[in-house]
Amino acid sequence: MNEFDGQVAVVTGGARGIGAEIARRLAGGGAKVVCADVLDTNEIVDEINATGGSAEGRELDVTDSLAAAESIAAIHEAHGSIDILVNNAGITRDQLLVRMKPEDWDLVLGINLDGVFKVTQPVAKLMMRARSGRIVNVASVVGLMGNAGQTNYAASKAGLIGFTKSLARELGPRNVTVNAVAPGYIQTPMTDKLTDDQREALMKTVAIPRLGTPTDVADAVAFLAGPGASYITGVVLNISGGLYI
Repeated sequence: MNEFDGQVAVVTGGARGIGAEIARRLAGGGAKVVCADVLDTNEIVDEINATGGSAEGRELDVTDSLAAAESIAAIHEAHGSIDILVNNAGITRDQLLVRMKPEDWDLVLGINLDGVFKVTQPVAKLMMRARSGRIVNVASVVGLMGNAGQTNYAASKAGLIGFTKSLARELGPRNVTVNAVAPGYIQTPMTDKLTDDQREALMKTVAIPRLGTPTDVADAVAFLAGPGASYITGVVLNISGGLYI
């Protein structure tokens, strides 16, 4: 029996990258996965369904509280439950603080932190009634250690970590766990463009001399969403290869 058989999982930002890999991993474990994104989810949904999994796409703008609540209600009505929520949607708009545009601060906080509130609130109500559920938030090692040029991103992820710990205390009595993962340098199209010198310098900052992969993050999310983590809540799992120890 697969670990997520009979469960419904919602993954925000599920169209590509880490979100798509999380969707693949949960579907591979038997979950019915809803890939929610403002981007087109057809590619990942078709891939999962073609390989024997179960997935569907749903357009979701996490900055719109009414649309988020309506989407969550529609998913619950269609499937009867939401057992797992992975808050993965996020963006960066990097710049030194003294040069940062106010709209870039607002946009990053609006998606990375406010958006988590707007999606999680209706899901939490459903999980509390069901007295069961797993919420996993995708934070960042930057939220733990900071990074020059990312005050907006670091603030949003540090806020998400505080949100995770506080909500874990609120929902624990209803058998709902709330945890976070904090990825470090992950293999992406952006890191593929690094020069050899840049890559060498980067490897000197981590204890395990390689970039992380989306699979590394997805496996950690699956663990926190699975049966083996039933007594783990309020935890931030650092997936940085020793960048931050």
